[in-house]
Amino acid sequence: MNTKEERLQAFGRLLDIMDELRVKCPWDRKQTNESLRSNTIEETYELCDALIRDDNDDIKKELGDLLLHIVFYAKIGEEKGAFDIREVCDSLCDKLIFRHPHVFGTDEADTPQKVEQSWEQIKLKEKGGNKTVLQGVPTALPSVVKAHRIQDKARNVGFDWEEREQVWDKVLEEFTELKAEINRMDADGMEDEFGDLFFSLINAARLYKINPDNALERTNRKFIRRFNYLESHAKEQGRSLKEMTLEEMDRIWNKAKLSEQ
Repeated sequence: MNTKEERLQAFGRLLDIMDELRVKCPWDRKQTNESLRSNTIEETYELCDALIRDDNDDIKKELGDLLLHIVFYAKIGEEKGAFDIREVCDSLCDKLIFRHPHVFGTDEADTPQKVEQSWEQIKLKEKGGNKTVLQGVPTALPSVVKAHRIQDKARNVGFDWEEREQVWDKVLEEFTELKAEINRMDADGMEDEFGDLFFSLINAARLYKINPDNALERTNRKFIRRFNYLESHAKEQGRSLKEMTLEEMDRIWNKAKLSEQ
């Protein structure tokens, strides 16, 4: 692997290129925080996709694309006289040191669980940090990820089930309440109770160490794979899916499931 000096040299080269692009490239010169924001979101999702596939080549590529955006925002901040990349790094370093007193101080935490339990209290003590436990949950997070983060933060201050098995009573309770709203055909009530059921299922996933977003994406990919198998099989027969009965499609679907075993 590369030495620390080589890594610093590569980062310096990136900063030099960014400086030049900002002056000489018409497209790069006109970019703003707002114009870059949607692209940053897209790059983040592309990195997540590469991570799920565990594709090291793509992970390296997508990390580079995301790093470009970080450097770009820092350059814009520098031009505004607000901050530069050094201040971004220093701020991060200060935060890491402050949040790891068991590494850089005298506190003791010998398990990941103990570290997590202390983080929320540490964040509340930070200068300019979160004033409430849930303040640090970004409002723009996707709903599944946001629910998991909310529950995780509440757990870190002791607001959680005494035994994880208790969550299934809550899941059943929410399911029963949803069925009651469906029977009434109350649109607002159904949506409200569906949300409560999702929230309780995400809570169950958290308690059993399952990442709900990863689990749902795994099912998405499984469905796509099996549906593609079904569609391909229909085309081989010279038929479209609309021409097939549900029973016929189910038979092929089951073959797709068996082919994965």
